Amino acid sequence: MSTTAEIKKHTSDRFHQSDWLVQAWDYLLDSSQRTVLFWDTMRRRGDKSLERQRLGHPPVLKYAYEVIIDGRSLPRPVNYVLLHIRPNMDAHSDARMRPFVIVDPRAGHGPGISGFKQDSEIGMALRGGHPVYFVSFFPRPEPGQTLMDVGAAEAAFIEEVARRHPEADKPCIIGNCQAGWAVAALASVRPEIMGSLIISGSPLAYWSGVSGKNPMRYSGGLLGGKWLESLACDLGNGLFDGAFLVQNFENLNPANTYWTKNHNLYSQIDTEAERFLDFEAWWTGYFLLNAGEMDAIVSKLFIGNKLSRGQIKTNQGETIDLGKIRSPVVIFASKGDNISPPQQALNWIEDVYGSEQAIIERGRVIIYLIHENVGHLGVFVSGDVARKEYSQLVGTLEMIDSLPPGLYEMVIEPGASVPGWEELGQGQYAARFETRTMNDIHAFDDGREDEASFAAVDCISRINDSIYQTCSRPWVRLFTNDFTAEVLRQMHPLRLQRTIYSSANPVLDAVSSWAPSIRKSRQPIGQDNVFLIQEQAASEIIEAALNAYRDVRDLCCEYLFQTVYGPFGLGALSPAPVPEKRQSKPEEISIPESAWAAGGQLAAIMRMIAAVALDIGVFDHRSLQILTKLLANSIFGDATATELKAMFREQAMLLRHDPERAIKGLQYMLLEEGSRRDAINTLLEVLKTVPEAAGLNGPLGRRIKSSIEDLRRAVDESRVTALRETPART
Repeated sequence: MSTTAEIKKHTSDRFHQSDWLVQAWDYLLDSSQRTVLFWDTMRRRGDKSLERQRLGHPPVLKYAYEVIIDGRSLPRPVNYVLLHIRPNMDAHSDARMRPFVIVDPRAGHGPGISGFKQDSEIGMALRGGHPVYFVSFFPRPEPGQTLMDVGAAEAAFIEEVARRHPEADKPCIIGNCQAGWAVAALASVRPEIMGSLIISGSPLAYWSGVSGKNPMRYSGGLLGGKWLESLACDLGNGLFDGAFLVQNFENLNPANTYWTKNHNLYSQIDTEAERFLDFEAWWTGYFLLNAGEMDAIVSKLFIGNKLSRGQIKTNQGETIDLGKIRSPVVIFASKGDNISPPQQALNWIEDVYGSEQAIIERGRVIIYLIHENVGHLGVFVSGDVARKEYSQLVGTLEMIDSLPPGLYEMVIEPGASVPGWEELGQGQYAARFETRTMNDIHAFDDGREDEASFAAVDCISRINDSIYQTCSRPWVRLFTNDFTAEVLRQMHPLRLQRTIYSSANPVLDAVSSWAPSIRKSRQPIGQDNVFLIQEQAASEIIEAALNAYRDVRDLCCEYLFQTVYGPFGLGALSPAPVPEKRQSKPEEISIPESAWAAGGQLAAIMRMIAAVALDIGVFDHRSLQILTKLLANSIFGDATATELKAMFREQAMLLRHDPERAIKGLQYMLLEEGSRRDAINTLLEVLKTVPEAAGLNGPLGRRIKSSIEDLRRAVDESRVTALRETPART
């Protein structure tokens, strides 16, 4: 058999060195090989999916794990399970460090996406030395299982993790997508068990969005509300098929679903196959939900939008009020996410608190982190996001815990060395926390007036569902049983393709015999092949055409929605409810008289740092690192990180409560000249971490100078004797 080079030479001679004919032959041979390898990869995907289905769809984790609690054995059984992730050989976890509990979304797919590669949420937490636990789940829910039962199970999981690490801080909880709003609701009714919360790509204000950008929020209204979900549950004999949720996701981007993803595999078959198979192992696994669970999700959240408005109650009658969350909350969203856009991730803050001042008065810490362009899945699965955003979230937890109450944005910038502290700049990135107001959240939105139309959807949805339950449900249930439900599930297009594109298909089974020899002898053609260039150009045209179709479709859907449910349509018959006035209830703060002048030199340093940080509105997490290093090698004592965090919060609280009195109190805390000098020198070292304050010459630097001069005057040497003789009062 002739080699490729011999064929090329023979062809060139035959056609009088016609280069384009040689390129045509090369392209024909290359594309034929890619076609065989493409379909063999699709066959492997189908086989792998069917095998995982036979095994019960275990989590797609790249890490070994052990089962800690099986939720099916709890008093109220659920299909959730708590796993302990075992570190790889290059990682070591310290049982005394704060544990992480990571919860994946149960929204159609199975578990494991937060750890299906090394650079992932789980991977970053393990590299930080933290014990990591993972909340997984099985394909089928337990009979009668409800969302409240799931919440009770997750609370039991978190309590068990805390019990296993008595010397550590409370567990940090990461909730992805659906799991984000679930753990937020749990934190509002069980705040005492929670450490910091990281809510990634999760919608909490379901009616919010930007006109022309977030089409998914219109689908419920255009389909007539929740009656279609009720029908799907009835056809499933009490179970909702998660494949429908995945199909809705795929329909958002037809170009990627029907062309780009497959062409990317076809065009890069030599390097893309394994990555494609790893992802598809998760993507093609479809899980089920109980009808009761799905009904609560659709009616109370997606359509009813009752979570942020405090209109959901537990089985015990307790209101789920997100304002009761006491732990620091970090919200991670992306402008490129059209499933859970920043508006849906952030607008609940205004719904619950009304103003940033109310956040401060209630003693809450809320931080948001915004990515510029990554899509919904990228928020959880992107390696770049893991290496940047999640590595910084893991590395700044100590700072997050020490932040005074308020609304902040987490800003991640390229790492830069600090003069005299070069070891702090060795990381690729550095994070800062900057104070924000509600106006900054408003800037992500184009106004919230359009949300009034969704109140009409809620009303019409209840009417349509009532009609369905009265007129159609008895007939549907009459002809439905476990057998018919399973047949319908297996006939779903997304499941059916797994069987068609597998070794069960004799055509693809034959392909598997050709693929090994092709892989062994394959030599891809050069990227300068004119026919390969034309292929790429044709692919771009097809992708652009499908994107144009999507844009026109979404525009028409939005226009139709506003016409039907707007103020001149059904919105006029069911006007939006008048929003309730959420009364802020500040926590009672009792400050003893002695606190204003107590604590000595270390407390004074923390108060000065807090004063400057509150003044400029910037908190750099490296400040705490520098302070810790200074204290470890000085006369200031051996305070632990936990003590430093508590002291910083206390001093910031005093400054927020009465700034003038807190500043005056410094004069009683720094009576000795040497003590004053060391305290201010320490402050100057710590302020080196604020880039804008370098040299104290910029606008923020001048404000810092002014703050330091005020502190110097407050402890002027000429007043020391009088102060010693005066009771510690201000």
